[in-house]
Amino acid sequence: MMKRSSFPVAAGLYVNYLLFGMFNIMLASHMSFLTEHFHTDQAGISLLVSAMGFGRLFTLYISGVLSDRYGRKPFIVAAGLLMAVFLVGIPLSPSFEMAMVLAVLAGVANSLLDSGTYPALIEAFPQSSGSATVLVRGFISIGAAFLPLMIIFFMNHDIFYGFSFFIPALIFGLNAIYLFKMKFPDMRVQSPKESLRDTSVEQTVKLAANDRSQPRFWQEGLSLILLGFTGPTLLYIVQLWLPTFGQQFIGLTESESLRLLVYYNVGSLVSVFVLVIVLRKWVKPVHIILIYPCISLLAFGALLLFKSQAAAIICSSVIGFSISGVLQLTLTVMSEFFSERKGQITGFVYTATSLSYTVIPVFTGFLLKHSQISSVFMLALIVNAVGIALAVFVNFRYSAVFPSSRKLSPQIALDSE
Repeated sequence: MMKRSSFPVAAGLYVNYLLFGMFNIMLASHMSFLTEHFHTDQAGISLLVSAMGFGRLFTLYISGVLSDRYGRKPFIVAAGLLMAVFLVGIPLSPSFEMAMVLAVLAGVANSLLDSGTYPALIEAFPQSSGSATVLVRGFISIGAAFLPLMIIFFMNHDIFYGFSFFIPALIFGLNAIYLFKMKFPDMRVQSPKESLRDTSVEQTVKLAANDRSQPRFWQEGLSLILLGFTGPTLLYIVQLWLPTFGQQFIGLTESESLRLLVYYNVGSLVSVFVLVIVLRKWVKPVHIILIYPCISLLAFGALLLFKSQAAAIICSSVIGFSISGVLQLTLTVMSEFFSERKGQITGFVYTATSLSYTVIPVFTGFLLKHSQISSVFMLALIVNAVGIALAVFVNFRYSAVFPSSRKLSPQIALDSE
C-alpha cells in the first residue's frame, strides 16, 4: 500500500520530471534558434548537449554518496534551482562559452535530481517502489510531448522563443520552494523484500550454491552495463536529431518536424502504461529488454526506407514506444543478477548512460558535419543491433542462472572470478 502522507512530496517530485522532459529536449527543439543566437552550427549545439552529459558523468557517483549521507531534499531542491538558472541563462547568454558553462551546470543538476529523486520515491512507497519509479518515465514523456506544442504556438504568434525556456524555469523555481517546505520520508525505510532478505541471507546463499550456474559480472554484468550505453544512445539520437531528420531527409517544415517529437513521446507514454500492466503477470523485465529493441530496429529501418510524413509519424510513435523503459528494466535485471550490490551496479549502469550522453552528441554532430542526417540514423541501426545481441546473451544467461523450476530468486553477490 502507498503511504498517503507521501503523496504531497511525490507530487513535487513528479512535477520536476515533467519539467525535466522539456528540459531534456530543450536544446534540440530550439536548434535553428540557438545556432543563430550563438553564431554556430548544429555540431556546436550538439557540443552543448555533450557538455550537459559531461557535467552529469563526473558528479553522478559523488552526488549519490552525498545524498545517502545528507538526505534527499537538499539535492532535489538544488537541482531544481540549477535547472532554472540554466533555462533562464541560455536564451540570455551573451556567448557560446557562457552557454557551455551553463550546460555543464545543467548536467550537475541532472545528477543531483536523479540521485535524490529515485531513492526518495522508493522510501516514500516501499511496497510499490517499482510502479513509483516507472511513473517517472511517464511524466518525462508528458513534458517532452508538451514542449514542441508550446514552441509551435510561440512560433505561430511571433513570440520570443526564450519564453519556452522561461516558463519551465519559473515552475522549477516554485517547485523547489514547495519541496523545500515538505517533510521527506525516512531514509532508513526498508521494503518488505529487503526486510525478508536481511533475515534469510544465509539460507539464500546456500540455495545459490546449489545452482547450475551463478552470475558472472564479466559476462552478463558487463553486457547489462553496455545495454546501459546502447539504450540511452538510441534515445538521445532520436531526441536530438529527429526534427532535423524530418526536415532534411523527409522534407517536412520546421513545425511538422517538431511534431514528430510529440508522436515519439506519446508512444513513450503509452509504453509506460503497457509495461505497468504486462510486467505484473505476463512478461519478465529480461524479456522486454530483448523484445523492445527488436521492435525499434524495425521502426528505425522503416524510418529510413519510407520517406513520407505518414511513415515518419508511425515510426516515431513506435520508436518512442519501444525505447521507453528499457534503461529502467536493464537496472531491474541487473539487480536480479547481483542483488546484494544494488548501489554499486546502479552506479555502473548509470555511468555508462552518462558516457553515452557525453559522447553521442559530439560524435553524431561530427557525423552530420561530414555527412548527411541519414548517417546518424544508420548509426542508430547499428547500435540497436548491438543492443539486441547483448540482450540475447543476457536472456541466455538468465535462463541458466534462474531455472524456470526455481520458486525463489537467489541472492547472489558479484562473482569473485
